[in-house]
Amino acid sequence: MKTGTALRARPRPDLALETALSARVGGLVCGVDEAGRGPWAGPVSAGAVILNPNDIPEGIDDSKALTEARRDALAVQIKARALAWGVGFASVEEIEDLNILGATGLAMCRAIEAMTLKPVAALVDGNYRFKLPCDVQTVIKGDSLSLSIGAASILAKTARDGLMVDLAAQYPDYGFERHKGYAAPAHIAALERLGPCPAHRPSWAPIRALLDAR
Repeated sequence: MKTGTALRARPRPDLALETALSARVGGLVCGVDEAGRGPWAGPVSAGAVILNPNDIPEGIDDSKALTEARRDALAVQIKARALAWGVGFASVEEIEDLNILGATGLAMCRAIEAMTLKPVAALVDGNYRFKLPCDVQTVIKGDSLSLSIGAASILAKTARDGLMVDLAAQYPDYGFERHKGYAAPAHIAALERLGPCPAHRPSWAPIRALLDAR
C-alpha cells in the first residue's frame, strides 16, 4: 500500500472578497494590480477592473500563472465584458522622481481614474496600502484569490508587455520584446556591450554601476 502526502490543489480565484467588501462599503469594488516593479528598464504599469459578476471570462487567474497567448486572449475578453477597466503607467522618469513605490501608486491612480465607472473601494494585491482615489483593502497573493485582482494583473501585464515591444522598435539592440526589461542573460549581455539607453532606470544598482563605469 502506497503512502504519501496528497497534493493540495491551488484554490481558484473567486468573487468572495469583492462581494464582502462591496457589502461593507455599499458600492462598486475594483481589483487593482501592477506589473513591472522589478525590471531594469521600462515603465511600471497598473490595471484596475470592475468585473460583471454575471459575465466573467473563463480562466482569469494570476497573470504569472498564464501563458502569453492566454493572457492576450483574456485581456480582450476582460475589456469587452467587464463593467469598467483602466490601465495606467508611470514612466522611467517618474520612477526616478518618486521611487518605485510612489510610481506604482501613481500608475494605480491613473488606472482607476481611466475607468468609466468609479469604484467606492479597491482590492489591491500585496500588503502595501497605496493612497488611491477610493478606499483600499490589501490582499496578500490577491491575484490568485480575487478574480478582479487577477483580471487587473492580466491587463497590467499585457499593457506593459505591449509597450516594451514598442520600446524594442525604438531601441532594437536590447531585446526588450523578449525579456521585457528584466535581468535576463541576453539583456545583461546587451548592457555590457552597449551600455544603458534612455529606457533604462538609472537608479537601479546594475544600471547605475554601468553608468558610473562609463
